[in-house]
Parts: sequence; structure tokens; C-alpha cells
Amino acid sequence: MIPAGMLPAAPERREAGALPAPDPRLAPLLAPLAALPGVGPAIGRRLKEAVGGERVLDLLFHLPERYARRLSVARPSEAPPDAEVVLPAEVEGLRAALSRQGRRYVEVRTRAGGGERLVLRYINGRLDWLRAQMPPGTRRLFAGKVRPEATGGFAMMNPLSATGPEGLPETEPVWPLVHGLRGAQVARAMAAALERLPDLPEWHDAALLRREGWPGFAAALRAVQAPETAPPPAARWRLAYDEVLAGQVALALVRRRARLRPGRALTGDGRLRAAALAAFGHPLTPSQAHALAEIDADLAAPHRMLRLLQGDVGAGKTLVAALAMLRAVEAGAQAALMAPTEILARQHVRTLARLCLPAGVRVELLAGSVKGAQRRRVLAGLAEGAVNIVVGTHALFQEGVRFRDLGLAVVDEQHRFGVAQRLLLAEKGEAADMLVMTATPIPRTLLLTQWGEMAVSRLTGKPAGRQAVTTTLHGLRQLDQVVAGLARALGRGARIYWVCPHVAESEALDIAAAETRFAELSQRFGPVVGLAHGRMEAEAREAALADFAAGRTRILVATTVIEVGVDVPEATVMVVEHAERFGLAQLHQLRGRVGRGAAASYCMLLYDEALGHASRERLLILRDTEDGFAIADADFRLRGGGEALGTRQSGAPVFRLGLEDGEAQEGLLAMAHRDAALLLEKDPALAGARGQAVRLLLSLFGRAEAMATLRAG
Repeated sequence: MIPAGMLPAAPERREAGALPAPDPRLAPLLAPLAALPGVGPAIGRRLKEAVGGERVLDLLFHLPERYARRLSVARPSEAPPDAEVVLPAEVEGLRAALSRQGRRYVEVRTRAGGGERLVLRYINGRLDWLRAQMPPGTRRLFAGKVRPEATGGFAMMNPLSATGPEGLPETEPVWPLVHGLRGAQVARAMAAALERLPDLPEWHDAALLRREGWPGFAAALRAVQAPETAPPPAARWRLAYDEVLAGQVALALVRRRARLRPGRALTGDGRLRAAALAAFGHPLTPSQAHALAEIDADLAAPHRMLRLLQGDVGAGKTLVAALAMLRAVEAGAQAALMAPTEILARQHVRTLARLCLPAGVRVELLAGSVKGAQRRRVLAGLAEGAVNIVVGTHALFQEGVRFRDLGLAVVDEQHRFGVAQRLLLAEKGEAADMLVMTATPIPRTLLLTQWGEMAVSRLTGKPAGRQAVTTTLHGLRQLDQVVAGLARALGRGARIYWVCPHVAESEALDIAAAETRFAELSQRFGPVVGLAHGRMEAEAREAALADFAAGRTRILVATTVIEVGVDVPEATVMVVEHAERFGLAQLHQLRGRVGRGAAASYCMLLYDEALGHASRERLLILRDTEDGFAIADADFRLRGGGEALGTRQSGAPVFRLGLEDGEAQEGLLAMAHRDAALLLEKDPALAGARGQAVRLLLSLFGRAEAMATLRAG
């Protein structure tokens, strides 16, 4: 269903803001699974779990993971090794038995072609049920893999059986199952679902169908879900393209709406900026000046800004963002900067205070540690407009935070925030502009910028004095040698970060790993070793970071709390333990903690030697480049781009009908992108015959409810 405003309303009158009613032609597909004959409550629950939904359409989109292809043979001795075969045999007798491991099974003795002995074993089979199905003297067809018996003859384990060839087709879909659900139950439900397929109008261009040789939508589903022979590749390509076209049309519609969405013009006289630059003491680099000009043009335009500011660690993003926020203040509005950690938020406050206080601009911090009277003072200042710029963490978008007039929202290290969180901050203002900045764009951002949803300003080059970082890979078996190398580095006066393994979904395990490594390194090096992690009290963590910055400690063992917001120019060595457990963006950020001074710097990535090829390829990318965009491109290729219209930040886009071949799927995406643009250029209202059919396509693939998240970047 398409929200009001996304597509023009149909001729009939509707209440403002109401969603269009589902097209009645889709009713059979949107019906619950329980509407299918033979799907009772128990089977319905298992089907819902297996297919990931409760509609008939969800079952139809539950594609087979493979196809069982069976070879017909006359006798067991003709069966190729490990091949699925179908062969006729006559039942001679049945008996219950126990395996050597004590498992119950039923043994069915048969004679096949040429008098060859064939024993069928059904694990956990019921003797009475099997005897009723195949009493002695019955001739049946049996399907499965044949293996020779050591005592002579042949055997099959848990074979399928039928009275005639129609019950055991040569090609049979094998669907992903859940516990308690049998393939035969899915097959019966699927047959009933296919009977409900309506005759829908074609949403693809006729010339495209002829060129690709694609069948219609219903024919493609039948060819994939109930093939008489091997399903034609054209059917799978057709369904995959249906899904990506729905996504690209939805993106194109959102793009059109975003371009037309009213915003506000934020312009100023430059006096606050001039004061800030005077306090900074250095002119903007050409790259910073160019990025700021692009941002200014967006701020001055009568539509909302959605721009990404990308630059490597230390490239000057914060200064550009500060000047953008001062432009909002010059225009009479407020600005907010959201950071993922309080450490980084406090660093931003210190930086902004140096730039903004000389210009008379009030900057405040709003984070979890700001409590009591101080918190009430900040909240009142935001509501009254006395606070011009606020820096904070997730606390910024809590319900009790009110702005008098938020004109610009800046999100730093955007990969650390969920899309919904960024959206919540943007919604704090009326038509607020949004600037997101990061050293390494997340894959999801690349997906958006690839299709033009987000404008990009890039700060190129390294700041003056920034050193290249030599990155090396070391297997964990070399840990003793790494520690010995650290001892030599300490002797030369080095300061060293040691980041401990990241355990997905478990901060407690991250901390346990850090504390263990801290104890081991302390035993070797003594009191020069410090510890910082996310569960420490903020004061203790700040003290540990201050000790390291001052040189009172020389090795800082930490979790990813030091990923951003820690600036120690004297630190020259970064060790990342179990680097294969981190994302490329995180590794790039961690590496950016060193190389900030004049001395040569090193990043040592320790990895598990048993890691797979793809994981090693990721680490080699880090070794070979320091370019943030190149790293993000690689991350996009290896991990996928997440959901452009959803909330997942990475991983392969959720294509239920997608092709296994990633390059082929990317080709379909590019083709659909061009197709959607041409379609909307010819028929922006989707009012023509093909446009009306595309509306059905959008409804089929549910490309409406998540579109608002695109505004979060």
C-alpha cells in the first residue's frame, strides 16, 4: 500500500491521510495461511515460522532451496552412487527393529527388478501405519539414495514412496523447513496457494519480456514452485526482477517527494563564522571550503538538506560542521550535534566551545551524566532558545527534549546510530536540515548515495602533519612475538592501544576479554598498563584516558570505547585482537587513533588463523589502503548494503526472491534503476495502464510502510 502523498489519489474521494484500500485482486494472496485447505492451527504455526509471514503470499515467496532430481532405474544395482533414484519394488514383509544406538526403526523387505534384494529402513517409523500403506504383496515406487549392504543386497534410508510416477516427479522442490514441518505438508499448501493466483496485469514493459524471454508473474511462480521438469532460469530471473523493480520504483517515488518536500532557507551574514575562524587561527583548506559551499547552498535552498560529509579521521569534518551550525544560528535557528558516545560528545563540546564562545554562541552538553539542576537548565535553554547549539548522545531525542526552533541536526559517526534514532532527532525540528558525517560511510549509505538519495561532500587528503599508518596482519599464534615487539616499542617511548575482541551482541564478553588481557599485560609490564571499557563509571573511564594521554600509562587496553573521540598524538601503535570480528568501518576508525603525531605509526591486526577466505580478504583490504571510501566500497561488496527503505545498516539487502549470483543481482538492480526512472518520467502519477499495474507490484512487495526512514539518511 502506498501512503497518501506518495502517489496521486485514485478518482474516488478518500479521507485525507488515509492509505489506499488494498486492490481486491490481491485479496486471495493477502488472505491468511489458515484459508488454505488442510492448513490447521498446528501446520499454520509451523508454516508461518518457516515462511516468515502468515499470508498466502508469504508462502508463495518461500522459494525452494534446491530441487530433488531423480533418475528412474529398473533395479538397485543400476543406481549411480549418491544419486536420487526412483525404482519399483514389491513389498515382502515388515518388522520393527532397534539400531545399535537404541533407535527404533521399521525395516521393510522388498524385491526389486531382477530379483535384487532391497531393504528399506524408516527411522522412527510406525509399523502399523507403514503396514497399512504398503502391505506385503504391494508393488510401489520408492525414491531415495541406494547403497549396497555389506551382507549383500541394497538398502534405502527413509525413502519416499508412491503408487505411480505422478506421486514421485523427476523434479521436486525442497523448501527450507522448521521442526515439525514436513516437505509434503508444504507441497500440499503450496499447490493450494498456486490455485489462488489471480490473473494480474503485466507491470513489465512488453519489449523487456520479449528480450529476456521471461514468463508472466503467475507462470514464473508456478514454474519455480511446482516444476514439471527443471525450472527454467528465466522464471527465477523474472521473480528476482519483480522484487528489485518494486524497490527501485519506491526509491524513485521517495526521491521525487524529497525533492519537492518544503524546507526552510537558512542564511546568515557570516559574522559568527568569522569570529569562529579567527579563534581557530587557520584558514579553511580548499577541500573544506568546497564542502562548506555545498552545505551552504543546501541550507539556503527551500528544501530539506540530507547530506553526507565524509572525510578521514582528522580531515576537519568537525570544523565544517561547526561552521554549518553557526550558519543556522546566524539565521535565528538552533543546531544539534549527536554523537554515539559521551566521550566523543564531550570532545565535540570542547572543540565547539573554543570556536563558538568567542562569537557569543552558547554551547551545552546533554548526555546521561548531565543530571539534576544542570539538566533542567539545559532543557529550559533549549525550549526557550537561549541554548544555540547542543551536543549530546541518544539523550537528545528523548521525549522530554524540546527545541524552540531546531534548524540543523548533525549526526557524527552515523554508522553507530540506527536509522530510527537519526530520524527521531530530525523530527525534533520543523523542516530541519540534516548533515551526517563519518570517516567511513556505512554500506547502507553507499546504497543510498549510489542512487542519489543522499548528496555527498568529501574532504580529500590528510591534514598537515598526519602520518601514514603501516598496517600488518598477524595470526594469533604469533601473540608472544607481538608482545615482545611491544616491549621493544615501549623501550623507544611508544604509547600503545590494545583493543580487545568484539563479541557480537555481548558487551559483557567484550569487557571480560579486556579485563583478562589487562591482567596478562599488567603481569608482564606492570603499572604502565591502563584499562578502559563501557561499563566503567564515566569518571573512572575518563581518568584512564587522561592517564594514557598524559603518559602516566603507556599501554591502554580497551574495548571499542576508544573508537572515536580519543586524540593522543603520542600514540603510535594500535593492536586489534581478533580483528576478524570487527567491521571494516570500525577497524578503519580504530586505526585512525594512531598516526596523529610526527612519529611513524603502526596498526597490528591479530586474527584467528582458522578464519575463512572472505574474512581474510576483508583484512587484506585494511592492510592495503587507508582510503575511507575504498574501504566502504569493499564493505558494501562483501557485506551488502542493508535496506535502503528499512532500518538494517548492513548485510545483504533482504531480497526474498533474489538471485544467488551477487553480480547478476547487481545487474538486475542497475537495470531496475533505469527502468524505474524511465517509467516515472513517462508516467509520474502511475496513472497509465503500466503505472496502475506497478501500483499492484508495490503492494505485493510491501514497499510503502518503511519509506519514511529514508529521511534519516
